[in-house]
Amino acid sequence: MVSNASEGHRPLIGLTTYLEPSRHGIWDVVSALLPAVYVDGVRAAGGRPVLLPPWEPGGAGWSDAELADLDGLVLTGGGDVDPARYGQEPLATTGAPHPARDDHEISLVRSALRRGLPVLGICRGAQVLNVALGGTLHQHLPDVLTGRPHQAGPAEFATTRVRTEPGSRVRDLLGEGVTVHCYHHQAVDRLAGGLRVAARAEDGTVEAVEGADPGRGFLLGVQWHPEEDASDRRLFAALVAAARDASAVPR
Repeated sequence: MVSNASEGHRPLIGLTTYLEPSRHGIWDVVSALLPAVYVDGVRAAGGRPVLLPPWEPGGAGWSDAELADLDGLVLTGGGDVDPARYGQEPLATTGAPHPARDDHEISLVRSALRRGLPVLGICRGAQVLNVALGGTLHQHLPDVLTGRPHQAGPAEFATTRVRTEPGSRVRDLLGEGVTVHCYHHQAVDRLAGGLRVAARAEDGTVEAVEGADPGRGFLLGVQWHPEEDASDRRLFAALVAAARDASAVPR
């Protein structure tokens, strides 16, 4: 396929959503939801956001053909990935599983990689990247780390200083260190093949991963929440730029 991309083209960026009960006026229904700050981040960076609802459990998932119009993908934040996806039993501190969302996002990752789509994973999205490619997660960081937590409290972001790895794409984008908004109790444990660590917190927690082969395109996952910082859209801008470049290449 050849996209209608040009230098002024606003790439179409898919964002994952999740199914949750919600109230709309007099209606109590299940809705496909996503905080608007993700949409704002993509739009501010020059992309055209489109929301991707998950399939029902056991559904066929998104096919390559159905995703053919996308120029890039954002795997958004949210609840814990089911530990069964990486061969573990859940701990008492691990959130209830969401099979439809796990199926949906792991399928999207694999389809995006087959098609060469630029991918940005955010918080849960970085964890999905690692699990989809064969890695594992720490189910509860307080069990393996001491010191400052990576979430300050319910619905309260912590600020964390992360140091980027020399030679990484993240360092090229953000410099040697950056203070970020974090809200997570899980993180990458065993790194998946095809990924490399791109940034760590001061306590050693993996805070960013990226494709081990830069020549294979834009593949980046960050454990923090860049959508929460309206003054710094560098990661969204990098995704949109990569999507614009990729969409100009026949595929």
